[in-house]
Amino acid sequence: MPSALAFRYARALAGAAPPAEVPGVIEGLAAFQTMLAGSQELRHALQSPAVAPARKRAVISRMAEALSLSGVVRRFLLVLIDHRRTDWLGEIREAFEAVMDDRQGLVRVDVVSARELSAEQRGVLLAELSRVTGRQARAQFSIREELIGGVLARVGSTVFDGSVRGQLETLKQRLTGAET
Repeated sequence: MPSALAFRYARALAGAAPPAEVPGVIEGLAAFQTMLAGSQELRHALQSPAVAPARKRAVISRMAEALSLSGVVRRFLLVLIDHRRTDWLGEIREAFEAVMDDRQGLVRVDVVSARELSAEQRGVLLAELSRVTGRQARAQFSIREELIGGVLARVGSTVFDGSVRGQLETLKQRLTGAET
């Protein structure tokens, strides 16, 4: 979950990005993040206080040109450089996506299942989550075999535990009288 600081930067970026450019902004941030992750020297240079801000800005400008980043992304990266926040880029990108989803009436859901869900099962699950939340659900699916069966869905800080493992834990607590 992104921090309050990441959301502050994400909201500022969302205010600067025209709605038509949002997909390109997300792609541009992801491309820059990938490039940054792939080069320890680049990360060190951008985070080091020994490197002059003007040099950092020049590096960002060249990279933005090489990656064909939009002006909005380029200017945002320069803000991150000026405030020494490049190490927050991944968290800010995630927060930006969450802000944009919220503005579009979408809710992000993390769904974990014991096995791969069929397209029909995914559709039914998404329809039910949309009904429960009152917003269109956009899900990220993953697999965790230790759930034994069923699914676990996280919407923000709310967890819907329909896993066999969760049901067994609940049964165990009832039988032993243990409180959580």
